[in-house]
Amino acid sequence: MKWTFKTTLLALSVGTIGLVGCSNSETPAASGTDTETAATTSDVPVQGVTDTEILLGSANDLSGPFAGFGNPAVAGANMYFDEVNAAGGVNGRMIRYIVEDHSYQVPKAVQSANKLVSRDKVFAMLMSLGTPHNLASFPIMDRANVPSVMPLTFARAMQEEGDFDRRYTSGSTYYDSIKLGMEYLIAENNMSNICVMYIPSDYGEETNEAAKDITDNNPNVTLVMASSHRPDETDFAGAIAKLKEADCDLVALSLTIRGAITAVGTANAMGWTDVKFVAPVTGFHPAVADAPGGASEGLYAVSYYNDLALRANEPETKAFVDKYKAATGEDVSAGAILGYLSAKVTVEGLKAAGKDLNADTFNTGMETVSFVDGVTGSTVAISPESHVAINDIYLSQVQNGAWKTVTQLK
Repeated sequence: MKWTFKTTLLALSVGTIGLVGCSNSETPAASGTDTETAATTSDVPVQGVTDTEILLGSANDLSGPFAGFGNPAVAGANMYFDEVNAAGGVNGRMIRYIVEDHSYQVPKAVQSANKLVSRDKVFAMLMSLGTPHNLASFPIMDRANVPSVMPLTFARAMQEEGDFDRRYTSGSTYYDSIKLGMEYLIAENNMSNICVMYIPSDYGEETNEAAKDITDNNPNVTLVMASSHRPDETDFAGAIAKLKEADCDLVALSLTIRGAITAVGTANAMGWTDVKFVAPVTGFHPAVADAPGGASEGLYAVSYYNDLALRANEPETKAFVDKYKAATGEDVSAGAILGYLSAKVTVEGLKAAGKDLNADTFNTGMETVSFVDGVTGSTVAISPESHVAINDIYLSQVQNGAWKTVTQLK
């Protein structure tokens, strides 16, 4: 697949991507909602699979508030697929990846999923972004026996929703990871007052629920205040002033990339230094660490791998960073890493599925995927008991404009 990467820099290195052969149009949904059921025998055509091609799809955010993840994730995946295709594909089949832009709007996500599944007839959905967006699209995918692979959300519902078992996620849930991070900071700093700033979606609610559960089980800790915010909100002066007045020791942030930087930057500008901020995996992003003027200095975030800058001398890491920079003109970000890892896990599952590819053999193949990734150092292991690829959880902090690992939590 040939693709190009075009970037328009915003304040926080959030770009737009152009993919030759990948549709970003708002194509109307195909008429009707019925979809074909993928075959499970080799003598019947399988949706999205021919003798020469495997068709994958994604409903992603390429122009909305989480474009800073969506764009580089798609670029990282395409870079890996290009390498695989150049080497002959998977079991003789080339991978083609179709991406639709939903701009982080649920109706557009459903429209995109319906088009990809019902009209384009993709074999699997790879890296669709957003919790409510995926949840609204699952019925379309499930009816067509289309697996959900490595969605760009770590909500618990990505595996727990419904009885469809062909779902595979990249890492531990928002709830589990942020809870571990908060508990560590509370214990290490003897904190008693915690607060939450969150987007009122499944993504944000898991952080809010983690804070509630911590206080419910620890009589020495109180959830003092929780404030909800729009994904496009950019002025947090009033909210930060209220949190400061409430004497919060720790503030958990489930906001956008821009939102996290702005919230911490506002607190720093106010001179509020006796507080700590921690973000879920969405906050572990280079654009957050190197925010202008050190706005994010001191922010903590949980993640599934260490910042690649700490692995700069590792040959595979350096090769990946250099190749991505040459291909896109951008530095490697969290989205690019997740895109690369998601594509690699998918390819390994497809290889293990064998030539007779369908949803059943793919599931069997995915449940055998196991490797130590040379780029990130992460251990990937999927099994019949767990469809979570990476179970490592780290806590990092922005120090002098860069992420530094504080500890491994799991």
